[in-house]
Amino acid sequence: MSDPLHIVCPNCSSTNRVPAERTGAGPRCGKCHQALFNGHPVELDEAAFERHVASNDVPVVVDFWAPWCGPCRAMAPEFDKAAGMLEPAARLVKVNTELAQGLAQRFNIRSIPTMAMFRGGREIARQSGAMGAQAIATWVKANV
Repeated sequence: MSDPLHIVCPNCSSTNRVPAERTGAGPRCGKCHQALFNGHPVELDEAAFERHVASNDVPVVVDFWAPWCGPCRAMAPEFDKAAGMLEPAARLVKVNTELAQGLAQRFNIRSIPTMAMFRGGREIARQSGAMGAQAIATWVKANV
């Protein structure tokens, strides 16, 4: 049996310990009993962002976007599809840069959409511009 992974619940943001071999078996949160992976990106505010990036043992892929951005709106359904393709190997999340301006400034987001991948609390890859679901999945797998 392998070491458990720490997975942050997309619903209540509590950290769960899940055996690595059970991540694909539909694990549920020990606190709120909701699914830990539902195949959809998680919308995060600044506080939840810190928790997900620092506490998840799976890579966290962040889509920095804004509601007024045409390419961001075009990429949104593709990012959603990519979440279904990549979970539970990665957690896909969305950060609205209009609401979380501190995060956009902290990570020097100059153009949107921008995707950044984090592992162990550190940024390990970045990609700007709208992408299709397959291209997102390929980019994530190449950088994990």
